Amino acid sequence: MRTPRAAQHPIRRRLTRTRLLLAAGTAGLLACSAVATAQGLEQRPTQDVTRDVGTADLPADTVFYDHPGAIHEWVADNPNDARTALIEERIASQPQATWFSNYSPDTVTAEATAITDAAAAAGQVPVLVSYMIPNRDCGGASAGGAPDFPSYLSWTEDFAAGLGTGPAVVILEPDSIALTTCLDQNEFAERFASLREAADIIHAANPEARVYFDAGHSSWHSPGAIADLLTQAGVLESGDGIYSNASNYNWTDDEVGFAEAVLGELGDAELGAVIDTSRNGNGPAPMGEWCDPADRLVGDAPTVNTGSDRVDAFVWIKRPGELDGCDGPAGQFSPDKAYELAGG
Repeated sequence: MRTPRAAQHPIRRRLTRTRLLLAAGTAGLLACSAVATAQGLEQRPTQDVTRDVGTADLPADTVFYDHPGAIHEWVADNPNDARTALIEERIASQPQATWFSNYSPDTVTAEATAITDAAAAAGQVPVLVSYMIPNRDCGGASAGGAPDFPSYLSWTEDFAAGLGTGPAVVILEPDSIALTTCLDQNEFAERFASLREAADIIHAANPEARVYFDAGHSSWHSPGAIADLLTQAGVLESGDGIYSNASNYNWTDDEVGFAEAVLGELGDAELGAVIDTSRNGNGPAPMGEWCDPADRLVGDAPTVNTGSDRVDAFVWIKRPGELDGCDGPAGQFSPDKAYELAGG
């Protein structure tokens, strides 16, 4: 997945609750409406919002599930490679998100079920990335997605049907909110409406699923600007929180501060955040380079013990060793890159 350069801009029960938009919240929506109007969208009136999403934090004893992927296959197939031991110790041993990025409507339910069933059997929580929004990555290295929005929502129904009934973390469409520069007025409106509906579909299929919306990262949009976009995308009505630093390299402390600031702008004390710490052990690359930069390291291990009341978890959204699209096709596993990230 591509995240633009910083210089150019990386067990709960569902509770129904009514959210009253008081002075701060109303001001936020008015600012949001101004942004929408500037982009040619119809301004919507401010109104009370009823949410039907879960509100409890992930339990303190949460263990994230690691579904086998390309790195595990490589380790199994290369026991005598000099790089294997370090890659296995530092990366393959850690729970990582599973990406749903190939448009396969006929098999996505079974693919999701295989992960959520295995996680439930282990008493663990899977992290799944829905990465199927039309015009994904604005046609960049990770271009693709569903052919149109009706197909996207139909695919989301199939994806959600495989989420089971246990707790799950869903990372909803990386870069879908932070990266919209390629969209015209109608595409912008349709994308944001579809994000809201996708979250609702997921919650309806599995009330235990927590859905996090894209907030970019601390070197991209300001907290106020991304909060306006998140509001337009429906995070206040349909989301459980936000995520930042997906596939990027910014320091964890910077992302915690950024996430807390965005949540403050949103004005909803029940929203949380997750932060991608998979590749930020050395912090950001020089000049904000995002595409397979050299000399990076894996970061903090996945955990719910974040030290912040607003940050629900550190998770490995990007699977270390899978390329960004410069050293090879986006998503392809590179043992050389994995070894470098492992500290080799």
